[in-house]
Amino acid sequence: QVQLVESGGGLVQAGGSLRVSCAASGLTFSRYVMGWFRQSPGEERESVAAIMWNGASTYYADSVNGRFTISRDNTKNTVYLQMNRLQPEDAAVYYCAAALNYSPTRGILAVSYWGQGTQVTISS
Repeated sequence: QVQLVESGGGLVQAGGSLRVSCAASGLTFSRYVMGWFRQSPGEERESVAAIMWNGASTYYADSVNGRFTISRDNTKNTVYLQMNRLQPEDAAVYYCAAALNYSPTRGILAVSYWGQGTQVTISS
């Protein structure tokens, strides 16, 4: 059974930083593209970042490029999202995703597995 378990969400002031993590189990982690999506109330879920299985290529949405960094540790079956200079519009539930497809310009195209999500709240 595949499990993606996010952690590290919480409340942070605007301009601050936060790192969320996703620990994967039940799949061959190093074969999967990993990514982060987010969803705010009333909004569609959107792709934020993605990283190829070997970390050789990453994708970022324009809204987070230069502020967020995705990374992975295949020895720990974990993917991270470092979020800096957080703004109120970054507030959302952040979901970890695993996929077998990747586009350098669009990120993950179809998700194989989802995590349960972790809430990120920004105070202004």
